Amino acid sequence: MRKRLLRALALFLIPPIGALIIRLFYMSSKKVFHLPKEVPAEPAVMALWHGDLFYIPFIYFKIRKKPDVSMVISDHFDGKIIAKTNSYLNLKSIHGSSTRNGAKVLIAAMKVLKNGGDIGITPDGPKGPRHEVADGIIIMAQKTKSKIVVLSCVPQRYWQLKSWDKFTIPKPFTTVDLYASEPIDITGMEREEARALIKEQMLLHDY
Repeated sequence: MRKRLLRALALFLIPPIGALIIRLFYMSSKKVFHLPKEVPAEPAVMALWHGDLFYIPFIYFKIRKKPDVSMVISDHFDGKIIAKTNSYLNLKSIHGSSTRNGAKVLIAAMKVLKNGGDIGITPDGPKGPRHEVADGIIIMAQKTKSKIVVLSCVPQRYWQLKSWDKFTIPKPFTTVDLYASEPIDITGMEREEARALIKEQMLLHDY
């Protein structure tokens, strides 16, 4: 009972405070955007590492005039915290992962793409291994013939948590390089070839 009450309190308090802190940190920083010449008008899969979530919404809003994205988020408690925080940053969520309700969340994500919305996914989530690309993003992109856009954030100064994903929090007033890749087309590729290409593009701006 106590645990359930504390979780309910955390779910009520942390997301709005977290979203406010993210916005304030972002406003204080110097932003340098590295954007593609063209982003496909059709729905796309937005790929990012799990530990790189902090400023990703702002990159997405920069490349989409009419933003409409659903993030694939774990249905564990920490995933619920992230999803509710995202809601304060104008992002929608689909709950599930490759390890829990994998087929169900994959179908839901493909439905979003077919209905005109973008999907945001962390190929190494929800529990790792860090910087390894799981099958979900490949299946999703190939089944819907959607291109992949890699989003990444590289701050000059940051805190890095001791979690499996080494979650990174840019420090206030630092310079942050914000990247969105040219669209990647993996149509017709063998799975391992597609995995290698996605990983290569996602590690271009690793730190």
